Amino acid sequence: MRCDLRGKVALVTGAAGAIGSSIARRLSDNGATVIVADINGEGAKEVAAGLTDAMACATDIRDVASVDGAIAAIMQRYGRLDILINNAGVNTLAHRVTLDEFPAEEWDRITGIDLDGLYIMSRAALRPMLAAGRGGRIVNIASVVGLAAMRLQSPFVAAKAGIIHLTRSMAIELGAKGILTNAVAPGSVMTALTAKLFYGDDGKFAGRTQEFLAHVPLGRPAEPREIAEAVLFLASPAAGYVNGQVLAVDGGWTAGYMM
Repeated sequence: MRCDLRGKVALVTGAAGAIGSSIARRLSDNGATVIVADINGEGAKEVAAGLTDAMACATDIRDVASVDGAIAAIMQRYGRLDILINNAGVNTLAHRVTLDEFPAEEWDRITGIDLDGLYIMSRAALRPMLAAGRGGRIVNIASVVGLAAMRLQSPFVAAKAGIIHLTRSMAIELGAKGILTNAVAPGSVMTALTAKLFYGDDGKFAGRTQEFLAHVPLGRPAEPREIAEAVLFLASPAAGYVNGQVLAVDGGWTAGYMM
């Protein structure tokens, strides 16, 4: 889609990755100034270098000081923040095990980034957005596993389910102040992690790829650009009356059980 985001400043977390960089690119394509935020500072610089008007920002969303510093840098350079895309998140490769075997430190790492980090970044970003009184948009990247649970990834499931309900809570709290909060729930997306798990010769689930895709009516994983397009819609003027919603971009995964 095409929309007019000229004059808007957008912050995308986890923007050095496949989905985040696609989101940053689509926002930039439509006129937004984009802050490419990622714990991978060099990766953020590479993405920002390919955009029309962008700033790279090395940011650890788990760290309050790092997040506050990022917001301060944005305000110093641009004087405003209009759009926040909470995309940063992780899952696990090594620990696809049941809850009773799941390491506590890995639970803390995943929930600490995926849910706690989203809270830390949202809280910091809301201060200038609310102070300006111009409204704004927040789009949280959840997952279909927050809507329909999967086994062997309990902290990821818990964090993404938390994001979905947090999105609704934020929408209720912030809507009257002109800040609309929504979520996108991707299904399987062809990222480096998905490729390694399902499509690499030594992937843990390489032999079960077709079985997994049998649950997806479209029979394929999404491309990162397809997730980015949904985010662009929710950040655009076209979504001016959309608030507190979860848009599943999952090829029909959550529509129902396929026999």
